[in-house]
Amino acid sequence: MGFLDSLKTEAKRNFVARADDAKDQIIYKVPERNIRTFTQLTVQADEMAMFVKDGVVVGKLGPGRHNLETNNIPFLSKLLEKVTGGDLFIAEIYFVSTREITQVKFGGPIGDARDPETGLAIGTMVYGDFALRVIDPEKLIVGMVGLQKTDNESFVGWFKSQVMKVIKDRIAELLVKKKWPLLDVTSGAYTEEIEEEVVGGMDKHTNNYGVKITAFGNFTISIKPEDEATLKKLSKDVAYSRLAGGFQQYAQGQAMLGAAEGMAKGGGEGSGSGNALGGMGMGMGFGMAQMFMNQQGQQQQHAQQAPQQAAAPAGPSVMDRLKQLNELKTAGLLTDEEFAAKKAELMKML
Repeated sequence: MGFLDSLKTEAKRNFVARADDAKDQIIYKVPERNIRTFTQLTVQADEMAMFVKDGVVVGKLGPGRHNLETNNIPFLSKLLEKVTGGDLFIAEIYFVSTREITQVKFGGPIGDARDPETGLAIGTMVYGDFALRVIDPEKLIVGMVGLQKTDNESFVGWFKSQVMKVIKDRIAELLVKKKWPLLDVTSGAYTEEIEEEVVGGMDKHTNNYGVKITAFGNFTISIKPEDEATLKKLSKDVAYSRLAGGFQQYAQGQAMLGAAEGMAKGGGEGSGSGNALGGMGMGMGFGMAQMFMNQQGQQQQHAQQAPQQAAAPAGPSVMDRLKQLNELKTAGLLTDEEFAAKKAELMKML
């Protein structure tokens, strides 16, 4: 049995091709470095065979079956080992896939991103997959040999790190320049724009290696659930402040409603007369809140009737506030009940 195994091993040395279990690899390095003359080399339709010696690509062969002899492949003469009488070629052979490689998965943290709406720095993460294509196998092999990453696993790991680097830079830049709210980014509203930026930004990092990212798939930017809840609450407060005409007015309204709710709760724990007082307290609270809203409406009406006396704008109009209210509802920051209540208050100002 040992004799037969040795015969099979010797027979295999007369044929060189990509191993069956390496069909999906971008780079496949032939384990054997000493290649016999007249060995048959098989190159598949979607790959190139690269012959490397001392870190330099000496020659390459395209798809087909090739008999490795100097008569029909001249560059092989540079690889002949003279000590063996010309029976061996000394070289490293790499098979490089030239087809598009899809569903290369990546993911990880991209650091803190400052939300332009609330000013908070929130830890963000990204994950998904991308597709790439080798457009210049020679550049790839030379570059990877220089980085000492000549197997498929180390190459893919290096390439993923380049993708993450560009994603970090691009997202940070877009948030600053575009002032995109982080909740909109994580909702997927700007996924297409971010993908275009990342694909374009990758070229300068990968062109020297003869590789190009062609597309992203399942590209997702996310934050922790607790951070999302915090952002939603703060975003709602910011939006309400704008709706009320300023933070001070919004805080006054919140305080009035809070006082009314507290009086109603305290009354509910007492006797029947306490409940009556609680009900009156709740009514009083809503009355105060309504008075606050009416005051805002009167201030706006006065500003419209006498604009020449106004030193500064009185705040957004009722129609603007209704529009903002609708945007909050569409964004999911308001429940149906909250929307209906706020809308009813604003409609009374018209």
